[in-house]
Amino acid sequence: MAHPPHALAAAGPSGAAAAAPPAKGAWWVLSILCFVYVLNFLDRQLLSILAKPIQDELGVTDGQLGLISGLYFALFYCLISIPVGWLADRTNRVRVLAFACGLWSAATVACGLAASYPQLVVARMTVGVGEAGGVPPSYAIITDYFPPGRRGTALGLFNLGPPIGQALGVAFGAALAAAYSWRMAFLVLGAVGIVAAFVVMFGVKEPVRGGLDPAPERKSAAEESGPAGFWATVRMFFSTPALALVASAAAATQIVTYGAGNFTVLFLMREKGMTLEDVSLWYALVVIVGMGGGIFVSGRVIDRFTRRTKAAYAFVPALSLSLAILPYLAFVWAPSWPLALAFLLGPTFLNYFYLSSAVALVQEEVAPGQRVLSGALLLLVMNLVGMGVGPTFVGAVSDAFRDSHPGSSLQLAFYALTPVYAVAIGLFLALTRVLQRQGARA
Repeated sequence: MAHPPHALAAAGPSGAAAAAPPAKGAWWVLSILCFVYVLNFLDRQLLSILAKPIQDELGVTDGQLGLISGLYFALFYCLISIPVGWLADRTNRVRVLAFACGLWSAATVACGLAASYPQLVVARMTVGVGEAGGVPPSYAIITDYFPPGRRGTALGLFNLGPPIGQALGVAFGAALAAAYSWRMAFLVLGAVGIVAAFVVMFGVKEPVRGGLDPAPERKSAAEESGPAGFWATVRMFFSTPALALVASAAAATQIVTYGAGNFTVLFLMREKGMTLEDVSLWYALVVIVGMGGGIFVSGRVIDRFTRRTKAAYAFVPALSLSLAILPYLAFVWAPSWPLALAFLLGPTFLNYFYLSSAVALVQEEVAPGQRVLSGALLLLVMNLVGMGVGPTFVGAVSDAFRDSHPGSSLQLAFYALTPVYAVAIGLFLALTRVLQRQGARA
Protein backbone atom coordinates (compact mmCIF):
# COMPACT_ATOMS: atom_id res chain seq x y z
CA MET A 1 0.00 0.00 0.00
CA ALA A 2 1.51 3.32 -1.07
CA HIS A 3 1.50 6.41 1.12
CA PRO A 4 1.71 9.42 -1.21
CA PRO A 5 1.31 12.04 1.53
CA HIS A 6 4.19 10.48 3.41
CA ALA A 7 6.35 10.42 0.33
CA LEU A 8 5.67 14.06 -0.47
CA ALA A 9 6.35 15.22 3.06
CA ALA A 10 9.56 13.26 3.31
CA ALA A 11 10.79 14.49 -0.03
CA GLY A 12 11.59 17.96 1.13
CA PRO A 13 11.73 18.38 4.87
CA SER A 14 10.90 21.79 6.14
CA GLY A 15 13.49 23.93 7.78
CA ALA A 16 12.08 23.03 11.18
CA ALA A 17 12.12 19.32 10.44
CA ALA A 18 15.62 19.52 9.11
CA ALA A 19 16.82 21.27 12.27
CA ALA A 20 15.12 18.85 14.70
CA PRO A 21 17.56 17.11 17.05
CA PRO A 22 18.19 13.35 16.99
CA ALA A 23 16.66 11.15 19.69
CA LYS A 24 18.49 10.69 22.99
CA GLY A 25 21.46 8.36 22.61
CA ALA A 26 21.26 8.46 18.80
CA TRP A 27 24.99 8.96 18.26
CA TRP A 28 25.87 6.15 20.68
CA VAL A 29 23.50 3.81 18.86
CA LEU A 30 24.86 4.92 15.48
CA SER A 31 28.42 4.18 16.60
CA ILE A 32 27.47 0.65 17.74
CA LEU A 33 25.53 -0.09 14.56
CA CYS A 34 28.38 1.26 12.44
CA PHE A 35 30.84 -1.01 14.29
CA VAL A 36 28.59 -4.01 13.64
CA TYR A 37 28.38 -3.01 9.96
CA VAL A 38 32.18 -2.83 9.89
CA LEU A 39 32.27 -6.44 11.11
CA ASN A 40 29.53 -7.40 8.66
CA PHE A 41 31.47 -6.13 5.67
CA LEU A 42 34.84 -7.18 7.04
CA ASP A 43 33.71 -10.80 7.40
CA ARG A 44 32.08 -10.65 3.96
CA GLN A 45 35.22 -9.30 2.26
CA LEU A 46 37.81 -11.55 3.92
CA LEU A 47 37.38 -14.15 1.21
CA SER A 48 38.29 -11.73 -1.58
CA ILE A 49 41.10 -10.14 0.45
CA LEU A 50 42.68 -13.54 1.17
CA ALA A 51 41.84 -15.04 -2.23
CA LYS A 52 45.45 -15.76 -3.21
CA PRO A 53 46.45 -17.89 -0.17
CA ILE A 54 43.04 -19.62 -0.22
CA GLN A 55 43.49 -20.46 -3.90
CA ASP A 56 46.99 -21.76 -3.22
CA GLU A 57 45.86 -24.06 -0.39
CA LEU A 58 42.43 -25.26 -1.56
CA GLY A 59 42.96 -25.11 -5.32
CA VAL A 60 40.05 -22.74 -6.00
CA THR A 61 39.74 -21.26 -9.53
CA ASP A 62 38.72 -17.67 -10.35
CA GLY A 63 35.32 -18.95 -11.48
CA GLN A 64 34.75 -20.86 -8.23
CA LEU A 65 35.88 -17.82 -6.26
CA GLY A 66 33.41 -15.66 -8.18
CA LEU A 67 30.56 -18.07 -7.42
CA ILE A 68 31.27 -18.39 -3.72
CA SER A 69 31.73 -14.64 -3.20
CA GLY A 70 29.03 -13.73 -5.70
CA LEU A 71 26.06 -15.82 -6.78
CA TYR A 72 26.06 -18.45 -3.99
CA PHE A 73 26.47 -15.83 -1.27
CA ALA A 74 23.96 -13.44 -2.85
CA LEU A 75 21.22 -16.07 -3.15
CA PHE A 76 21.25 -16.83 0.56
CA TYR A 77 21.94 -13.25 1.66
CA CYS A 78 19.20 -11.69 -0.44
CA LEU A 79 16.42 -14.25 -0.19
CA ILE A 80 16.73 -14.65 3.58
CA SER A 81 16.73 -10.86 4.02
CA ILE A 82 13.07 -10.66 2.91
CA PRO A 83 11.51 -12.84 5.65
CA VAL A 84 13.98 -11.34 8.14
CA GLY A 85 12.83 -7.83 7.14
CA TRP A 86 9.18 -8.83 7.45
CA LEU A 87 9.86 -10.31 10.91
CA ALA A 88 11.82 -7.27 12.09
CA ASP A 89 8.99 -4.92 11.07
CA ARG A 90 6.78 -6.84 13.53
CA THR A 91 9.19 -7.63 16.35
CA ASN A 92 12.17 -6.15 18.16
CA ARG A 93 14.66 -5.02 15.50
CA VAL A 94 17.56 -4.83 17.94
CA ARG A 95 17.18 -8.50 18.91
CA VAL A 96 17.01 -9.54 15.26
CA LEU A 97 20.23 -7.63 14.60
CA ALA A 98 22.01 -9.13 17.62
CA PHE A 99 21.09 -12.70 16.64
CA ALA A 100 22.16 -12.10 13.05
CA CYS A 101 25.54 -10.71 14.17
CA GLY A 102 26.18 -13.76 16.33
CA LEU A 103 25.25 -16.15 13.50
CA TRP A 104 27.42 -14.62 10.78
CA SER A 105 30.35 -14.31 13.19
CA ALA A 106 30.15 -18.00 14.15
CA ALA A 107 29.98 -18.87 10.44
CA THR A 108 33.09 -16.74 9.83
CA VAL A 109 34.92 -18.91 12.37
CA ALA A 110 33.69 -21.95 10.41
CA CYS A 111 35.24 -20.47 7.23
CA GLY A 112 38.60 -20.51 8.98
CA LEU A 113 38.15 -24.20 9.81
CA ALA A 114 37.14 -25.30 6.28
CA ALA A 115 39.35 -28.04 4.86
CA SER A 116 37.86 -28.14 1.34
CA TYR A 117 35.99 -26.01 -1.17
CA PRO A 118 32.56 -27.59 -0.39
CA GLN A 119 33.06 -26.92 3.32
CA LEU A 120 34.02 -23.33 2.54
CA VAL A 121 30.88 -22.99 0.41
CA VAL A 122 28.62 -24.14 3.26
CA ALA A 123 30.31 -21.83 5.75
CA ARG A 124 30.02 -18.87 3.36
CA MET A 125 26.34 -19.57 2.77
CA THR A 126 25.80 -19.45 6.52
CA VAL A 127 27.62 -16.12 6.67
CA GLY A 128 25.13 -14.91 4.04
CA VAL A 129 22.16 -16.13 6.09
CA GLY A 130 23.42 -14.26 9.16
CA GLU A 131 24.32 -11.06 7.34
CA ALA A 132 20.81 -10.95 5.83
CA GLY A 133 19.59 -9.81 9.25
CA GLY A 134 22.23 -7.13 9.69
CA VAL A 135 21.68 -4.13 7.44
CA PRO A 136 17.87 -3.76 6.94
CA PRO A 137 17.06 -3.56 10.70
CA SER A 138 19.96 -1.12 11.13
CA TYR A 139 18.57 1.19 8.42
CA ALA A 140 15.20 1.32 10.17
CA ILE A 141 16.68 1.77 13.66
CA ILE A 142 18.80 4.71 12.47
CA THR A 143 15.83 6.26 10.66
CA ASP A 144 13.87 6.20 13.94
CA TYR A 145 16.75 7.77 15.91
CA PHE A 146 17.35 10.63 13.43
CA PRO A 147 14.75 13.07 12.01
CA PRO A 148 14.28 14.01 8.34
CA GLY A 149 17.03 16.36 7.21
CA ARG A 150 19.63 14.49 9.25
CA ARG A 151 19.09 10.98 7.95
CA GLY A 152 21.33 11.34 4.91
CA THR A 153 24.26 12.27 7.13
CA ALA A 154 23.45 9.55 9.68
CA LEU A 155 23.07 6.88 7.00
CA GLY A 156 26.20 8.21 5.30
CA LEU A 157 28.13 7.71 8.54
CA PHE A 158 26.59 4.26 8.97
CA ASN A 159 27.57 3.39 5.42
CA LEU A 160 31.20 4.05 6.34
CA GLY A 161 30.97 0.45 7.60
CA PRO A 162 31.94 -1.06 4.22
CA PRO A 163 35.08 1.05 3.61
CA ILE A 164 36.22 0.76 7.22
CA GLY A 165 35.46 -2.96 7.22
CA GLN A 166 37.25 -3.53 3.95
CA ALA A 167 40.23 -1.40 5.01
CA LEU A 168 40.53 -3.23 8.33
CA GLY A 169 40.10 -6.53 6.53
CA VAL A 170 42.90 -5.61 4.17
CA ALA A 171 45.16 -4.28 6.94
CA PHE A 172 44.59 -6.86 9.69
CA GLY A 173 43.37 -9.77 7.57
CA ALA A 174 46.35 -9.56 5.23
CA ALA A 175 48.73 -8.93 8.13
CA LEU A 176 47.43 -11.94 10.09
CA ALA A 177 47.58 -14.10 6.97
CA ALA A 178 51.14 -12.98 6.25
CA ALA A 179 52.26 -13.57 9.87
CA TYR A 180 50.31 -16.76 10.57
CA SER A 181 47.81 -18.08 7.99
CA TRP A 182 44.63 -17.05 6.23
CA ARG A 183 42.67 -19.21 8.68
CA MET A 184 43.76 -17.14 11.67
CA ALA A 185 42.14 -14.02 10.18
CA PHE A 186 38.74 -15.74 9.98
CA LEU A 187 39.02 -17.17 13.50
CA VAL A 188 40.01 -13.91 15.21
CA LEU A 189 37.51 -11.67 13.44
CA GLY A 190 34.68 -14.14 13.90
CA ALA A 191 35.34 -14.18 17.65
CA VAL A 192 35.19 -10.37 17.79
CA GLY A 193 31.78 -10.48 16.08
CA ILE A 194 30.35 -12.87 18.65
CA VAL A 195 31.29 -10.40 21.41
CA ALA A 196 29.73 -7.55 19.38
CA ALA A 197 26.42 -9.43 19.23
CA PHE A 198 26.13 -9.21 23.03
CA VAL A 199 26.98 -5.49 22.94
CA VAL A 200 24.07 -4.90 20.54
CA MET A 201 21.66 -6.96 22.62
CA PHE A 202 22.36 -5.10 25.85
CA GLY A 203 23.64 -1.73 24.61
CA VAL A 204 21.00 -0.61 22.07
CA LYS A 205 17.43 0.43 22.94
CA GLU A 206 14.64 -0.29 20.46
CA PRO A 207 13.33 3.14 19.23
CA VAL A 208 9.71 4.12 18.65
CA ARG A 209 8.72 3.38 15.05
CA GLY A 210 8.15 6.64 13.20
CA GLY A 211 8.65 8.63 16.38
CA LEU A 212 10.66 11.40 14.65
CA ASP A 213 8.57 11.63 11.49
CA PRO A 214 6.48 14.80 10.96
CA ALA A 215 3.29 14.76 13.06
CA PRO A 216 0.78 14.28 10.20
CA GLU A 217 2.61 11.13 9.15
CA ARG A 218 2.74 9.72 12.67
CA LYS A 219 -0.99 10.23 13.15
CA SER A 220 -2.13 8.77 9.84
CA ALA A 221 -4.66 5.98 10.04
CA ALA A 222 -2.40 3.73 8.04
CA GLU A 223 0.30 3.99 10.68
CA GLU A 224 -2.03 3.55 13.62
CA SER A 225 -3.26 0.27 12.18
CA GLY A 226 0.20 -1.28 12.63
CA PRO A 227 2.73 -2.77 10.20
CA ALA A 228 1.70 -3.13 6.58
CA GLY A 229 1.18 -6.61 5.17
CA PHE A 230 4.06 -8.46 3.53
CA TRP A 231 2.63 -8.60 0.02
CA ALA A 232 1.17 -5.10 0.30
CA THR A 233 4.66 -3.76 0.97
CA VAL A 234 6.19 -5.83 -1.85
CA ARG A 235 3.55 -4.58 -4.31
CA MET A 236 3.99 -1.01 -3.14
CA PHE A 237 7.77 -1.19 -3.54
CA PHE A 238 7.88 -2.60 -7.06
CA SER A 239 4.89 -0.58 -8.33
CA THR A 240 6.34 2.76 -7.18
CA PRO A 241 8.48 4.07 -10.07
CA ALA A 242 10.96 5.92 -7.85
CA LEU A 243 11.59 2.89 -5.63
CA ALA A 244 11.86 0.40 -8.50
CA LEU A 245 14.23 2.71 -10.41
CA VAL A 246 16.52 3.50 -7.47
CA ALA A 247 16.82 -0.23 -6.71
CA SER A 248 17.64 -0.98 -10.36
CA ALA A 249 20.16 1.84 -10.65
CA ALA A 250 21.89 0.81 -7.42
CA ALA A 251 21.94 -2.81 -8.58
CA ALA A 252 23.67 -1.87 -11.84
CA THR A 253 26.21 0.18 -9.89
CA GLN A 254 26.93 -2.77 -7.61
CA ILE A 255 27.73 -5.01 -10.57
CA VAL A 256 30.78 -2.75 -10.96
CA THR A 257 31.59 -2.28 -7.27
CA TYR A 258 31.24 -5.94 -6.29
CA GLY A 259 32.55 -7.29 -9.57
CA ALA A 260 35.75 -5.25 -9.44
CA GLY A 261 35.99 -5.05 -5.65
CA ASN A 262 35.91 -8.80 -5.04
CA PHE A 263 38.85 -9.31 -7.39
CA THR A 264 40.89 -6.14 -6.83
CA VAL A 265 43.32 -7.66 -4.31
CA LEU A 266 43.84 -10.74 -6.49
CA PHE A 267 44.28 -8.47 -9.53
CA LEU A 268 46.85 -6.29 -7.75
CA MET A 269 48.79 -9.29 -6.46
CA ARG A 270 48.69 -11.54 -9.51
CA GLU A 271 48.86 -9.02 -12.36
CA LYS A 272 50.37 -5.89 -10.77
CA GLY A 273 52.99 -7.51 -8.52
CA MET A 274 51.81 -6.54 -5.02
CA THR A 275 52.54 -8.69 -1.97
CA LEU A 276 50.30 -9.29 1.05
CA GLU A 277 52.45 -6.87 3.03
CA ASP A 278 51.99 -4.19 0.33
CA VAL A 279 48.26 -4.84 0.24
CA SER A 280 47.89 -4.60 4.03
CA LEU A 281 49.22 -1.02 3.99
CA TRP A 282 48.73 0.70 0.65
CA TYR A 283 45.49 -0.84 -0.56
CA ALA A 284 44.00 -0.39 2.92
CA LEU A 285 44.78 3.33 2.71
CA VAL A 286 43.13 3.61 -0.71
CA VAL A 287 39.98 1.94 0.61
CA ILE A 288 39.63 4.02 3.76
CA VAL A 289 40.50 7.34 2.09
CA GLY A 290 38.70 6.72 -1.20
CA MET A 291 35.60 4.71 -0.31
CA GLY A 292 35.29 6.15 3.19
CA GLY A 293 35.68 9.70 1.96
CA GLY A 294 33.21 9.17 -0.87
CA ILE A 295 30.50 7.71 1.35
CA PHE A 296 30.94 10.40 4.03
CA VAL A 297 30.96 13.28 1.54
CA SER A 298 27.99 11.84 -0.37
CA GLY A 299 25.81 11.85 2.75
CA ARG A 300 26.53 15.53 3.40
CA VAL A 301 26.03 16.43 -0.27
CA ILE A 302 22.72 14.57 -0.44
CA ASP A 303 21.37 16.23 2.73
CA ARG A 304 22.32 19.64 1.35
CA PHE A 305 20.88 19.32 -2.15
CA THR A 306 17.75 17.30 -1.34
CA ARG A 307 16.54 20.26 0.75
CA ARG A 308 16.25 22.06 -2.57
CA THR A 309 15.06 19.20 -4.80
CA LYS A 310 14.39 15.53 -4.24
CA ALA A 311 15.87 14.85 -7.68
CA ALA A 312 19.30 15.20 -6.05
CA TYR A 313 18.87 11.63 -4.81
CA ALA A 314 19.37 10.63 -8.46
CA PHE A 315 21.48 13.23 -10.26
CA VAL A 316 24.23 13.26 -7.60
CA PRO A 317 25.09 9.54 -8.13
CA ALA A 318 24.62 9.93 -11.92
CA LEU A 319 27.26 12.67 -11.94
CA SER A 320 29.67 10.81 -9.65
CA LEU A 321 29.52 7.64 -11.77
CA SER A 322 30.13 9.67 -14.95
CA LEU A 323 33.28 11.13 -13.40
CA ALA A 324 34.48 7.67 -12.26
CA ILE A 325 34.79 6.03 -15.68
CA LEU A 326 38.12 7.50 -16.86
CA PRO A 327 40.09 6.88 -13.64
CA TYR A 328 38.62 3.34 -13.52
CA LEU A 329 39.96 2.61 -17.01
CA ALA A 330 43.31 4.13 -16.06
CA PHE A 331 43.48 1.88 -12.97
CA VAL A 332 42.89 -1.23 -15.07
CA TRP A 333 45.47 -0.13 -17.66
CA ALA A 334 48.24 1.00 -15.28
CA PRO A 335 51.46 -1.03 -15.78
CA SER A 336 52.56 -0.93 -12.10
CA TRP A 337 50.75 -1.27 -8.80
CA PRO A 338 51.73 2.16 -7.38
CA LEU A 339 50.29 3.87 -10.46
CA ALA A 340 47.25 1.58 -10.39
CA LEU A 341 46.54 2.52 -6.76
CA ALA A 342 46.87 6.23 -7.56
CA PHE A 343 44.23 5.92 -10.29
CA LEU A 344 42.08 3.64 -8.11
CA LEU A 345 41.48 6.48 -5.64
CA GLY A 346 39.17 8.16 -8.19
CA PRO A 347 36.60 5.39 -8.77
CA THR A 348 36.89 4.24 -5.16
CA PHE A 349 35.78 7.73 -4.07
CA LEU A 350 33.14 8.27 -6.77
CA ASN A 351 31.58 4.81 -7.12
CA TYR A 352 29.82 4.89 -3.74
CA PHE A 353 27.81 8.12 -3.90
CA TYR A 354 24.80 6.01 -4.85
CA LEU A 355 24.65 4.10 -1.55
CA SER A 356 23.56 6.74 0.97
CA SER A 357 21.32 8.27 -1.70
CA ALA A 358 19.48 5.01 -2.42
CA VAL A 359 19.05 4.09 1.24
CA ALA A 360 17.84 7.55 2.32
CA LEU A 361 15.37 7.80 -0.58
CA VAL A 362 13.80 4.41 0.19
CA GLN A 363 13.59 5.05 3.93
CA GLU A 364 11.89 8.41 3.42
CA GLU A 365 9.52 7.25 0.67
CA VAL A 366 7.84 4.50 2.72
CA ALA A 367 5.85 4.38 5.94
CA PRO A 368 7.63 3.58 9.24
CA GLY A 369 5.99 0.14 9.44
CA GLN A 370 7.42 -0.74 6.03
CA ARG A 371 10.99 0.47 6.48
CA VAL A 372 12.80 -2.75 7.37
CA LEU A 373 11.08 -4.79 4.67
CA SER A 374 11.54 -2.01 2.12
CA GLY A 375 15.23 -1.80 3.04
CA ALA A 376 15.43 -5.57 2.61
CA LEU A 377 13.76 -5.33 -0.80
CA LEU A 378 16.28 -2.67 -1.83
CA LEU A 379 19.10 -4.96 -0.73
CA LEU A 380 17.44 -7.90 -2.49
CA VAL A 381 17.55 -6.13 -5.84
CA MET A 382 20.95 -4.49 -5.29
CA ASN A 383 22.76 -7.56 -4.02
CA LEU A 384 21.04 -10.29 -6.02
CA VAL A 385 21.99 -8.41 -9.17
CA GLY A 386 25.16 -6.64 -8.05
CA MET A 387 26.72 -9.24 -5.78
CA GLY A 388 25.23 -12.16 -7.68
CA VAL A 389 26.20 -11.04 -11.19
CA GLY A 390 29.30 -8.88 -10.66
CA PRO A 391 31.85 -11.30 -9.12
CA THR A 392 30.38 -14.26 -11.01
CA PHE A 393 30.77 -12.39 -14.32
CA VAL A 394 34.33 -11.24 -13.61
CA GLY A 395 35.42 -14.71 -12.49
CA ALA A 396 33.86 -16.38 -15.54
CA VAL A 397 35.41 -13.89 -17.99
CA SER A 398 38.81 -14.28 -16.33
CA ASP A 399 38.61 -18.08 -16.60
CA ALA A 400 37.60 -17.75 -20.27
CA PHE A 401 40.73 -15.69 -21.06
CA ARG A 402 43.10 -17.56 -18.74
CA ASP A 403 44.53 -19.86 -21.43
CA SER A 404 44.89 -17.21 -24.15
CA HIS A 405 45.94 -14.33 -21.84
CA PRO A 406 47.40 -15.94 -18.70
CA GLY A 407 49.05 -12.74 -17.50
CA SER A 408 46.10 -10.38 -18.07
CA SER A 409 42.87 -12.37 -17.80
CA LEU A 410 41.58 -10.33 -14.87
CA GLN A 411 42.52 -7.09 -16.62
CA LEU A 412 40.32 -8.08 -19.57
CA ALA A 413 37.50 -9.03 -17.20
CA PHE A 414 37.74 -5.61 -15.54
CA TYR A 415 37.55 -3.88 -18.93
CA ALA A 416 34.41 -5.93 -19.67
CA LEU A 417 32.68 -4.26 -16.70
CA THR A 418 32.98 -0.76 -18.19
CA PRO A 419 29.66 -0.72 -20.16
CA VAL A 420 27.77 -1.32 -16.92
CA TYR A 421 28.70 2.21 -15.86
CA ALA A 422 26.61 3.55 -18.75
CA VAL A 423 23.63 1.41 -17.73
CA ALA A 424 23.78 2.66 -14.12
CA ILE A 425 24.09 6.31 -15.20
CA GLY A 426 21.12 5.94 -17.56
CA LEU A 427 18.95 4.49 -14.79
CA PHE A 428 19.86 7.28 -12.38
CA LEU A 429 19.03 9.87 -15.04
CA ALA A 430 15.64 8.19 -15.57
CA LEU A 431 15.10 8.36 -11.79
CA THR A 432 15.97 12.07 -11.91
CA ARG A 433 13.10 12.69 -14.32
CA VAL A 434 10.67 10.70 -12.16
CA LEU A 435 11.60 12.64 -9.03
CA GLN A 436 11.39 15.96 -10.88
CA ARG A 437 7.87 15.09 -12.00
CA GLN A 438 6.95 14.19 -8.41
CA GLY A 439 8.27 17.56 -7.25
CA ALA A 440 6.29 19.39 -9.93
CA ARG A 441 3.06 17.61 -8.92
CA ALA A 442 3.71 18.38 -5.24
